Amino acid sequence: MANLADEYGTDVELYVKPLTTTIHADTPTGAPAALHELLEQLGLERHENPVGSPLYIWHTVPDHLDTDEQKRLATRAIPALRLAGYKVNCTPEVFDEAAFQQAAHEALARTAHTSPRNPAPAPSSSRPAPARRTP
Repeated sequence: MANLADEYGTDVELYVKPLTTTIHADTPTGAPAALHELLEQLGLERHENPVGSPLYIWHTVPDHLDTDEQKRLATRAIPALRLAGYKVNCTPEVFDEAAFQQAAHEALARTAHTSPRNPAPAPSSSRPAPARRTP
């Protein structure tokens, strides 16, 4: 089986599997459990082959959703994955710009609410302050 995440050096590859309408999310061989768990939290379904001793793990968008909702679910996962530090690639036939913008806005709003309330101090000026003259 081809693993596009291994091939392209990404953490997640979102694409429509050829000759199907199924949206796949490939992860690299040996991907951390946290990545698989995050994909599941974001609504993707986990698959293993062979079952019981996974040599190959991938995720798919649930097939009970209609085509547009499948694309939205896959696209909405991208901001959360990127904020978690993962490198994500999504093919154009899966990507939904409006869903991405909305999910990115929501993800940034969530991180703003969880970040510290004290803003960082303003950076100092690159110019030194003028010397004081004493009489």
